[in-house]
Amino acid sequence: MKPTLKPFCMLFCAVCILPLFLSAQTKTGFHVIADYAVHSTGGWDYITADGLSGKVYVSHGMQVNILDAASGDSLGYIPNTQGVHGIAIAHDFNKGYTSNGRANNVSVFDLKTNQVIKTVTAGTNPDAIFYDDFSKKVYAFNGRSNDATVIDAATDNVVATIPLGGKPETGVSDGKGKVFVNIEDTGEEVEIDAATFKILNRWKLTGGEEPSGLAMDREANRLFIGCGGNQKMIVLDATNGTIVATFPIGRCDGTGFDPGLKLAYSSNGEGTITVVRELSADKFELVENITTEPGARTIGVDVVTHKIYLPTAQLKPVAPTADNPHPRPQQIPGTFHVVVVGK
Repeated sequence: MKPTLKPFCMLFCAVCILPLFLSAQTKTGFHVIADYAVHSTGGWDYITADGLSGKVYVSHGMQVNILDAASGDSLGYIPNTQGVHGIAIAHDFNKGYTSNGRANNVSVFDLKTNQVIKTVTAGTNPDAIFYDDFSKKVYAFNGRSNDATVIDAATDNVVATIPLGGKPETGVSDGKGKVFVNIEDTGEEVEIDAATFKILNRWKLTGGEEPSGLAMDREANRLFIGCGGNQKMIVLDATNGTIVATFPIGRCDGTGFDPGLKLAYSSNGEGTITVVRELSADKFELVENITTEPGARTIGVDVVTHKIYLPTAQLKPVAPTADNPHPRPQQIPGTFHVVVVGK
């Protein structure tokens, strides 16, 4: 029988098409899908997307706005959170915690009623805050007193103050007894024993400047550190402080990780999200930059719906002065909103 070229041609075409197919598959398919207006004034910092309750907690000026994650409808607010930075959720105790930078305290509120239960004195300018589900403690990281206030979520009493030797930013827990926090001005990652509150390690983040955003894959023991100073994301082995990978990002102030998708995100003030995919504990790839909006520099990842939430507002430039040669842009009143990214 005369040989045919048909099988060869089919194989050749398949080989040619496969790289294009794989390339298309590497993208997330994420884009801006909604925009939630928030009708109050003030600046903003961290945002917390709580997948268990379907709520989004937005720091905004002197209060925390609570939104329905699916619709953006207002579900209430936590008042009198002066200079609020972050929100921590402790479902174990039906409580939430806000770090109030101007008041130097932490507000404790009921997750069902949104009523403030107690106010706890912290250090100077509490900034990032999170709940460690392993030790049942809340960590408030104080930006001016360079320490961490540790609060027992069962009693809402301060049980420790940990000197950190520099300005702390975001903190996370591995869920197994270790707490990690970025030290912005020294360019370090600090590891804390959650049982003794002692510092176990200080790891220099070589190649990273001004680490701010921090997220973790607990299963792989990998930290994702957003360094806004030189626009790099460092992937760090949380067991020994070894740098596993480094990627270019933007002017990052927040990072997030979705364990279901194995994706790490850096929210960049230029108006993008840099996406890094975890292929294995020691192999990572840069996926894409998703367009968001300028000013959207902090991030909340809903690990249930896989949606991403970023607060921002329309901004206008401010003229430099001799006292302030590099002023921050000014928020245009009435334009604050939350950008929602998903499929």
